[in-house]
Amino acid sequence: MAVKNISVIGAGTMGNGIVHVCAQFGYTVTMIDISEEALKKAINNIEKNLDRQVQKNIITEEVKQNTLKNIQTNTNLDAAKNSDVVIEAASENFAIKEKIFKQLDEICKAETILASNTSSISITKIGAATSRADKVIGMHFMNPVPVMKLIEIINGYETSKETTATIIELSKQLQKIPV
Repeated sequence: MAVKNISVIGAGTMGNGIVHVCAQFGYTVTMIDISEEALKKAINNIEKNLDRQVQKNIITEEVKQNTLKNIQTNTNLDAAKNSDVVIEAASENFAIKEKIFKQLDEICKAETILASNTSSISITKIGAATSRADKVIGMHFMNPVPVMKLIEIINGYETSKETTATIIELSKQLQKIPV
């Protein structure tokens, strides 16, 4: 599966870091949060981090500008409907994640992969909240996301080999080392 459009649910520290990296490597990214204020704060944080990368000659000003152009924000989960991959980075609370995944299952196209950045909640349990457990996977990014190279890929009992292969390839495109 070719991944072009990514949505990230949650504009906190992990969410905005994931958005930053995905956008920097050329993906069209929609950052979704229930709070417009959180989205604005996240964009400011991404800009500051990009400025730091420019100052350290890690990226060029052109890469910074292109990264920012690749980011859209929205307060409505429906904005994820055309995504190839959705990465959830909401609070570490199963009830919240379960609600998000149930909604995403209804909103997104059948082939959309639903990933969670969780480090403590079972991917199998999250997948059971959907009708597509084969397309549910864990993508546990390390903080700070733009700096740390490792990403932990976690399968649920029903995660398909195709889903895993797609997410490993995406991780490599983001210059992360999947473990």
